[in-house]
Amino acid sequence: MAGVEENGPEPATPRADPQGDPFLRTRFAVPTRPATFLRRERLVRHLDQALLTPLTMVNGAAGAGKTLLVADWAAGRDRSVAWLTTDVADQGCGMFWAYLLQALRASGVPLPADVSFPADASRVDHTLLARLAAGLSARDLPVIVVLDEYDRVTDPEIAEQLEFVLHHAGRGMRLILVTRTEPLLPLHRYRAAGDMTEIRDAELAFTPAEAAALLELHGLRLPVHAARGLVERTRGWAAGLRLCALAAQESPDPEMYLKEFEADRTTVADFLLAEVLKRQTPETQDLLLRVSVLERFCPELANALTERTDAESILAGLHRENAFVEYLGHAWYRLHPLFGEILHAHLRVRSPGLEPELHRQAAQWLRRSGSLAESLGHGAAAGDWEFTAGALVDDLAIGQLFAGLRSDDLAELFSRMGPETTSPATDLVRAARELSRCDLDRGLTHLQHAEQSLAGEQMPAGDDSPGMAAAQLSCALLEALAARLAGSPGRAEMAAEAAEKLQEQVPTHLLEEHPELTALLLTHLGSTRLWAGRFEDARAALTTVVGCSGGASTALPREESLGHLALIDYLNGWLGRAERKALAAMTETERFSLPQASGSGIGLLVLAAVAVERNELAQAQALLDAAADSHRVMRDPVMEAWRAIATARLLLARGNTQAPLEAAESAVAADVVSPWAEGHMALVASTAHLAEGRPETAAELLQAVRDDQVACAVGAARAQLAAGKPVAAIDLLDRVHPEGRTGPAVTVRASLVRAQAADEAGDSATSRRLVAQALHEARPERLRRPFLEAGPWIRPLLGMAPLRGLAAGWLTPGPPPHGGPLRPEDQPPAPVVEELSERERDVLQRLAQMMSTEEIAADLYVSVNTVKTHLKSVYRKLAVNRRHDAVRRARELRLL
Repeated sequence: MAGVEENGPEPATPRADPQGDPFLRTRFAVPTRPATFLRRERLVRHLDQALLTPLTMVNGAAGAGKTLLVADWAAGRDRSVAWLTTDVADQGCGMFWAYLLQALRASGVPLPADVSFPADASRVDHTLLARLAAGLSARDLPVIVVLDEYDRVTDPEIAEQLEFVLHHAGRGMRLILVTRTEPLLPLHRYRAAGDMTEIRDAELAFTPAEAAALLELHGLRLPVHAARGLVERTRGWAAGLRLCALAAQESPDPEMYLKEFEADRTTVADFLLAEVLKRQTPETQDLLLRVSVLERFCPELANALTERTDAESILAGLHRENAFVEYLGHAWYRLHPLFGEILHAHLRVRSPGLEPELHRQAAQWLRRSGSLAESLGHGAAAGDWEFTAGALVDDLAIGQLFAGLRSDDLAELFSRMGPETTSPATDLVRAARELSRCDLDRGLTHLQHAEQSLAGEQMPAGDDSPGMAAAQLSCALLEALAARLAGSPGRAEMAAEAAEKLQEQVPTHLLEEHPELTALLLTHLGSTRLWAGRFEDARAALTTVVGCSGGASTALPREESLGHLALIDYLNGWLGRAERKALAAMTETERFSLPQASGSGIGLLVLAAVAVERNELAQAQALLDAAADSHRVMRDPVMEAWRAIATARLLLARGNTQAPLEAAESAVAADVVSPWAEGHMALVASTAHLAEGRPETAAELLQAVRDDQVACAVGAARAQLAAGKPVAAIDLLDRVHPEGRTGPAVTVRASLVRAQAADEAGDSATSRRLVAQALHEARPERLRRPFLEAGPWIRPLLGMAPLRGLAAGWLTPGPPPHGGPLRPEDQPPAPVVEELSERERDVLQRLAQMMSTEEIAADLYVSVNTVKTHLKSVYRKLAVNRRHDAVRRARELRLL
C-alpha cells in the first residue's frame, strides 16, 4: 500500500490516500447553496451555539435540509471550516483518519510536525490520535470540523477514536456531525454536561411563513394560510417543498397545483422511493408497504399484517435511521405523511387487491385490542360493513352516532354503507341514522327489521350472550328516541324498563365506557314525560343526566336535559331558574367544541321566552332567529310546540294578534296530546282575543283547560274579569291557588288580576297593596310583561308613592335627583335596567383585567363569538358602547 509512514521526521502533504488513490477534493468542499436556498435565521442562531459546545449534532431525515443549513452557516464564519463528507467506500480506520487529516490541512489548519498520515487503510496508531488531540488542545482558537453524512460511518472503532480526540482536544475542537441517525458516541454524557448542541427534524421543518418565502424564491406566490396546508402535508420537509415547487413550475397553474398537491404525482415520490424505500431489505420494504394503510401502528399490528414476527427490530431500526418512520411513544409509530402516501400508491401498483385485506386484518386486530375507533375506520375501508356495524353495536357504542366528538365522523363513515349488507347490526345503524335525522317512518322500518332478526337468532346454550344484550339495549335506546319523536310517553317508559333489565346482562365495563347510552335514553324518557305534563317525573330523569359524568360523550344529553329542565322552570313561572339552566345548557356542548346542530336548541327558545317576559323584544327575536338559523337536527313535539308558543308570545308582545291565532289553530303531530302544550296554545289564542276586545271568546277558549295548568287558569281568570265576571275570576284563582305552587311569572299575574278586581270594586287600598306585592315579586326577575298587559287601570297606581319608587329604574324611568330636571351633561349615567347574568359578570371581570376577546374566550372555555355576544349584552345593559366605558360604568355601580 502506498502512503506516508507515521514516524517520518517532517510530514509531507500527501497527494494520495492509504490505498494510493488521489484524495477526492470534492469531499473537502463546503457544498454550494442553490440560488433558491432560503436562509432561516432561527436555525442559524441555534447553530451559533456550536461555537460554545464541543459537540453539535444536526440530525434529520433525508432531504431535511441539514447539509445546506450547516454549509450556509460555515460559509458565514470568519475563519475556515474543516469539512469532510464521509463515504461508504471508506474502508477502515486508517482511511477515515487520512481523509479527516487531509480535510484539516485543506482548510488551512496547521498540524503538529509529529502527526503523519496513516499508511494502513484498516488501522491507525493510537499515538497519532494522541498527538493530534494534544496539538488541537494547544490552539488559541478552536478548529471547527464538520462531518457530513456521518450516518455512513458505522464502525464502532472509528466512533471510539473520534470521541477520544474530541475529549482530549478540549477547547481546541468543535465537532459538528450532520447525520440521519444517532451517532455511536456517548451522547448522554455530553447532554448531561451541557456540552452538546442539537438540531433535529422538528426544528428543521419549515414553518408556513418559511414555506411561503421558499416558494417565492422559486417564483411562486402562495399566501401563508395556503402554505400552511402544504406544510401539513409535507410536515415542513425541505426536500418535499423544493421538489413540489419545481414540479409546480412545470404546471400550467402553479398555485392550483400547490393547493391540490398530491405526493404520488410529483418527483417527491421518485426521491423517497430511491432514497428510502429501495435502500431497505425486501422484508423491510414489504412491512413499509403494508403499514402504509395505517395511520399509526405498533410492532404487533405490523406483524399481523406481514404475518411475520420481525416488526419490532425493523421499526426500531427505521426510526434510528430517520427513514421517515416517526416514534409516537409507547411502542407506536407512524409514517411521515408524504412517505405514507407514496407507499400507499406504490402498494396499489405492486399488489393490486391487497389493500382491502390489509384493512380487514387491521380492523380485526384493532377490535381485539380495544381500539374501536380505528377498527371501525379500517372495517369501512375494507368494505366489511357487517363487521363494522357489528363492532359498533357489540361495543355498546351506537350512542356515539348521536353524541360525542365523533358523531359527525361516524355519520360520514356509515353514509358509505350500501343497502346490500343486511344484519341486525347494520339495520340498527341504519335506524339510528334515520332517527338522528328525525325520519321516524324510515327509522322505525329499519328498527323493526333489526328487532325481528334478533328475535329469530338462537342463543347458544348456557351463553348469556353479551353481544345479543348489547344489540337489544341498542334497540331500547332507539325505541326511546322513536317514542320521543312520536310524542309517545308510554312507549318510552316500556323502552326504559327493557333497558334497565338488559343493563344487567351487559358487561359493566361497557356501560362505564359508554355513559352516553344511558344519558341519551334518560334524556329521551325525560322529554316524553315532559310532553305528558309529568313535570316531576321528567325532572327526576333529566336531573340524573345533568349529574352524570363522561365529558364530551355526555355533553349533548346534558345540554338537552338542562334545556328541558329550563322549560319546566319556565312553565312553572321561575324565569331566573329557567335562564340559568338555559345558559348552562348552551355552554355544555360549546365547552367541547361539539357540532352546534347536534341537539334541539331548546335552551335558545327558553331564553327567548324569558326575554319576552322581560319585554326585551329585540333580544327575544335574536334568540328565535338563532334557533331557526342553527339548523338543529332534533325536532320532537316538545321542541316544535315550544317554538310555536314562544314565537306567538313575541308576536303578541309586538301587537300582532292575527298570526298567534293562526299558530294556535295548527296542532303538533304526536301520539298523545300534551296538556301544557294544548293549554299554552289556548292561552296564546285567549290573549290574542282579549287584545282584540273579545273577552267572552277569550274566556271560552280556556274553560276546557285543566286546573293543574295554573298559568292557563290565571289567564282564564283575567279573561273572566275582562268579561265583567269578577266573582268568577276570583273564585277561579282561589281554586287553583297559584301562590303556593308557581313562580313570579304566574303569581305576579294572579296578584294583578286580584288588584284589578279590587280597583274596579273601589277597594283602592287592597289594589295598591296587591300591586306593591306584584312589584316586589317581579323586580328580581325583571318581569315586565304582566304590567304592560294589565291595561290602563294600573298606570295611575304606578305613578303614586310608594309604588312609583318600587317601579322606578326597571319598569318605569326613575325620578331626577333634587326634584328637578337636569341639563343633559349633568344627567347621571343611565340606570341598569337589567341585571347582568353570571357569565356576563365573568366576562366583565376579565374585561377589567385588560384581557383581549380571545384571551377571555380561552379563559372561560367558550368561543370568541360567545364572548362577543356577552359583550354586546353587557354594553346594552350598562348603556355604553366601548370596553373602557363598560369597566368605568361597572365600577360606578359597584359591579366590580
